[in-house]
Amino acid sequence: MRTPGCFGLALLQLQGAPGPDAGMAGPIGLMRQSGPEAQVVLIILILFSIASWAIILYKLWSFQRAERQSGRFLDVFRRSSKFSEVQAVCKSLEHSPLVGVFQAAYAELNSQLRHGAAAQPAGALAAGSPQAAVARPTVKSLQALDRALMRASNAEVNKLERRVPFLATTASITPFIGLFGTVWGIMTAFDRIGRMGSTNLGVVAPGIAAALIATAAGLFAAIPAVYFYNHFAQRVKLFASEMDDFSLEFLNIAERNFT
Repeated sequence: MRTPGCFGLALLQLQGAPGPDAGMAGPIGLMRQSGPEAQVVLIILILFSIASWAIILYKLWSFQRAERQSGRFLDVFRRSSKFSEVQAVCKSLEHSPLVGVFQAAYAELNSQLRHGAAAQPAGALAAGSPQAAVARPTVKSLQALDRALMRASNAEVNKLERRVPFLATTASITPFIGLFGTVWGIMTAFDRIGRMGSTNLGVVAPGIAAALIATAAGLFAAIPAVYFYNHFAQRVKLFASEMDDFSLEFLNIAERNFT
């Protein structure tokens, strides 16, 4: 006897509830049903998502280009017998962070060698030693060369990290922006329920569903931002490690040939 009664009660509830087209029209329809405050929140989240995806795609392309050019630069650097030969190809590989490090060290090395060559003839004449005038040029300070390499490495790391912190910002605040939109939408839905004096599911469900769209949009913006921020941070660490290794290699060559 309970089954027919329950079935009849369900039929009465379905007759009183609106059809599926009236309430649930998909995410786009729910966005349109949202109030102006919720729509402003959704627009903010969409802008964050577009900006973060633009940064993600640009960084993927630029890091791939930098990695490719760094491999070519290291191949040229290790095959060349003179720094001037490496300097000649730097312009075609300017997107590699190793090129910036090399050029800074090469400029410092040339500066020290020029100063040493300019001061050498006067010392040779004073000592009366013509052999000193044709002596091999030497580096005045390996510490200064090391500092030049370190400054250039820091500058290149800053270039690699440019715009990446925006992904961390997006990952941090968009869930809270979406939560704010959801809370505001639920408040509006309950206010509508109170004014209409009805707790019918057809009255409650559309407002709650429209409110939850903001949370979904916040997560949609935050999840890829978190993933790619960690991905890019790891790649920057690898680039920094590669620059440190290159700096040590450059110092070893300079010490063997100019001290």
